[in-house]
Amino acid sequence: MTITALIDAHVHPVASPAFDGTVLIEDGRITAAGPDVPVPEDALVIDADGGWLLPGFLDAHVHLGVDEEGEGWAGQDTNEMTDPVMAAARAIDAINPVEVGFDDAIIGGVTAVNVNPGSGNPIGGLAVAIRTHGRVVDDMVLRSPSGLKAALGENPKRIYGDRQQTPSTRLGVALTIRQAFAKAQAWMAKDESDRDPDLMSEALARVLRREIPWRQHSHRADDIATALRIAEEFGFELVLDHGTEAYQIADKVAAAGVPVLYGPLIVSRSKVEVRHRTPKAPGILTAAGVKVSIITDHPVVPIDFLVHQAALAVKHGMAPDDALRAITLNPAEVLGVEERLGSIEVGKDADLVLWEGDPLDTRHRTLRVWQQGRQVMHRDESGEPVIAAR
Repeated sequence: MTITALIDAHVHPVASPAFDGTVLIEDGRITAAGPDVPVPEDALVIDADGGWLLPGFLDAHVHLGVDEEGEGWAGQDTNEMTDPVMAAARAIDAINPVEVGFDDAIIGGVTAVNVNPGSGNPIGGLAVAIRTHGRVVDDMVLRSPSGLKAALGENPKRIYGDRQQTPSTRLGVALTIRQAFAKAQAWMAKDESDRDPDLMSEALARVLRREIPWRQHSHRADDIATALRIAEEFGFELVLDHGTEAYQIADKVAAAGVPVLYGPLIVSRSKVEVRHRTPKAPGILTAAGVKVSIITDHPVVPIDFLVHQAALAVKHGMAPDDALRAITLNPAEVLGVEERLGSIEVGKDADLVLWEGDPLDTRHRTLRVWQQGRQVMHRDESGEPVIAAR
């Protein structure tokens, strides 16, 4: 295999201090990184010319490929809102890997995402973590499933309340979730030979066995408290998606050891439960000891604006290193792919992005993007991005 040497780079490994030097790639993985790495004679040398080399960004909460931009109903596959409990529905079955948003992600330096079902149901379905470049989604998978999406608050109570059926209140949404878990527990308690096929209980059992996390859409502080309460009752691994008012009870969230996927940040206060959203929140939560990832909820905020949101968090008090970690290593850890992605370390996949300069300075663009050592984006002589064939 050809060895690729990225030389004269300002390298930000994320998990260790920055340095000026070289990164070697072989067979899709990082084999060396440091200020004094010798370059093999037969290496393919790419001169970074002082550009900033970072791990590819990860967005741990998107609807990329299931909510296709500009396609209307034909490309809208986010919510299966025909039953409040859709635990066995799988986002992977609806992802269109050639949707235009995937190119936007690559150009924006986002090399991996977690695609979720929507929040129209109390229990929406199984998420999947994938890379952002590929021809068939199965070949892009990093972890499947990567969690089970659920929702508290306005969305499910509005959907089913308008139909005058359960759940039409916050009480009913929490009840629906508890009933589904109780049913799954009863199903699990049976001898395997006595279990009837039950895809919903089977999916919920994976959460109860802590094989995958419970991805809880929640905005208001009282909904977040409900999420913490239900997690304690059933003993599963909880991840808070959005967590708009989590900063108001940051001590409670930190004490529970629950990570928060905060965002989207660059949006209007379009409904009551997000009226207290603030770009100060990521910094407040991090200071309280909460593991924070910043998310776009694409297409709510375009996927290529992920780094802009990190920059906004820095503007409002988050430390720059924490902001970069919130779009690299933290989401990798939450998604369970930190052994492969999220930082520049020997043995990890060579999912790397070369920037003109500091990516938190939003004037700087991506120059090149690699996934597993393969260059998937470069800029032509006019500066236009060129995406590699899938």
